[in-house]
Amino acid sequence: MNPSVRKTASQREAASQREAASHRNGRPPDAGPAAPEPGRSSPPDPEAAASNKASGRASDGSPYAPPGADAPSDAADAPDRPTDGLEDVEPTGDAPDEPAPRERTGFDPLAPYRGAFKRFFTVYRHVLGLLLGGILAYVRALPPGERGGFNHLPARFAAFCARPVVKRSLRDLPFARQLRRRLEILGPTFIKLGQIMALRKDLLPSTITSELSSLMDRLPEVPFSQVKYILERDLGRPLHELFRRVRKEPLGSASIAQAHLAETLGGEKVVFKVIKPGIREVITSDLKLLEAVGVLLQWVLPRYQPQQIIEEFSAYTEKELDYTFEADNAEIFSANFADTPGVVFPDIYHDLSTGDVLTMEFLRGLKPGSDEALALDEATRERVIDLGAEAIIRMLYQDGFFHADLHAGNLVILPDTGDEEAPVKVGFIDLGMVGRFGPKTRRSLLYYFYALVRGDVERATRYLLGMARLGEGADPQGFRRAVGDLVRRFRMQGSRSELSVAQLILESLSLGGKYRIFFPVEMTLMVKALITYEGVGRMMEPELDITAVSRRHVERIFHRRFDPRKVGQELMSGAPELVDLAVDLPQLLAEGAGFVKERLNRPPPSRAPLEGLRSGILAGAFVVGGSIAAVGGGSWFLWGPLFAAGLLLAVFGSS
Repeated sequence: MNPSVRKTASQREAASQREAASHRNGRPPDAGPAAPEPGRSSPPDPEAAASNKASGRASDGSPYAPPGADAPSDAADAPDRPTDGLEDVEPTGDAPDEPAPRERTGFDPLAPYRGAFKRFFTVYRHVLGLLLGGILAYVRALPPGERGGFNHLPARFAAFCARPVVKRSLRDLPFARQLRRRLEILGPTFIKLGQIMALRKDLLPSTITSELSSLMDRLPEVPFSQVKYILERDLGRPLHELFRRVRKEPLGSASIAQAHLAETLGGEKVVFKVIKPGIREVITSDLKLLEAVGVLLQWVLPRYQPQQIIEEFSAYTEKELDYTFEADNAEIFSANFADTPGVVFPDIYHDLSTGDVLTMEFLRGLKPGSDEALALDEATRERVIDLGAEAIIRMLYQDGFFHADLHAGNLVILPDTGDEEAPVKVGFIDLGMVGRFGPKTRRSLLYYFYALVRGDVERATRYLLGMARLGEGADPQGFRRAVGDLVRRFRMQGSRSELSVAQLILESLSLGGKYRIFFPVEMTLMVKALITYEGVGRMMEPELDITAVSRRHVERIFHRRFDPRKVGQELMSGAPELVDLAVDLPQLLAEGAGFVKERLNRPPPSRAPLEGLRSGILAGAFVVGGSIAAVGGGSWFLWGPLFAAGLLLAVFGSS
């Protein structure tokens, strides 16, 4: 959002005073304005809000119900009431009311996960049960002709002993389903771990990742009395001094938080998210247990890198428990796309946000799969697809800062904004999980994707391998051949509208585990973003040529990357270091040569072993000096003679 039009806290306070004055003068309050236009903070015409029908509670599987989902029209028959389900907030006193104890309300969805000592044994019981269940599943999957031989006798004996120990409801299930069921039993932390595991198709078998993709991240809703208490406690004011109206029924409830629609004192529609009480303590305790479990599983199943997966999961989850990170992410995205009016992110209300509460602009629009979105005219649909492709490719390959939890529920289509510069806009919400690529990785990804969409198999494979980490016993040549065959096979089959660049990248990453080649988790999150873009694009335009759209945007970034002015700016930014290197290099070489000369002039115990060594060491010194100059970006006339001198000494020096 443009900072020049952002409402400050003082402006909002002035708006609330004007609102209070209108009540004192007997004027009726605003009948419920629509959400502010992206890029603006002031509410639009109230008649525009009345023309937008509310479309019901969000039902997608997003971690938090998206702010872009419209509210239900439970008051549509009352002309003097807004159709968004909001209720007026009545003054109840200045001090926040302590919610009723859990013993009286009967509400404590986290009760099964409390108690560190009990939790410790619960987790280890399920880990052990999963290992024993895996033995049962392995024996059950053996061909009938092999079950009776001696080759699998230890496994059959272990399965015989394990069968009475494993829960009856799980013992006959396939291993992947056992894993999913046990993660669901263990609660929200382990469900989120399973969702991260579902992304690691490069490390885990497809049967496991497919099964884990159906995990649902949900817990019962928190009563509004507890939500109200958290708001008043964290923001330090009674609810009626924070919001004019609030919808008590949540837009959505997930394991960590739940979201509500509200209206500020200034009449702006917002969504606030509240971290559920007690969830931080439970997840923090579970993460410590998972670290110990990861050590055990790494010893048992090193091929699947369980310790790495758990460490990645812990890093992302800890940030999801603090909304200041999501607020910062929204600000960074808005700044990155300040020159792209067609791509918007919700404005953050910092005066109504803390680590446990996040209040943001309500983007009222259409969900990509809704009937209204599919009914848009062809030109609008094509513009939406183009904006989405531009945004995602730019996040990944230009900014290196991207939405890491991207799915259709986290996208909002704003088809008629009234903005002449950008009449159609695409909004991104739920920005708590982001991925980052460093400059080197970002360049490699850009070159890889560019080579891929242009059909350059050899270069694409080389760039992909350059971003990998080689494990013990890695076979990079075998991986290179396998990926090359995969790319050629993809390009030979199917029409252009059926080709999926994201699926091609995903299958390439999946080959890594077979050849002991591993990729960072950000690579799989990148693929998730690309799959979302392709899925939404084909949902709105079934005959869409994904490769052509992707090529157009990635070529634009590629050419911008090698723009002479930009290259010159990058060279100038590194000029001070190059100048320092050129100035210091003669002194460094002189000191190095003096050191070598001093060592060579020492009388050795025996001259025989050192015959010819002097020329070899001097040659090595010249070659090393030339290498330093070359790597540091020095001119060829500086490092060229050094290399030549080293070569001459090595060939013609006395032996």
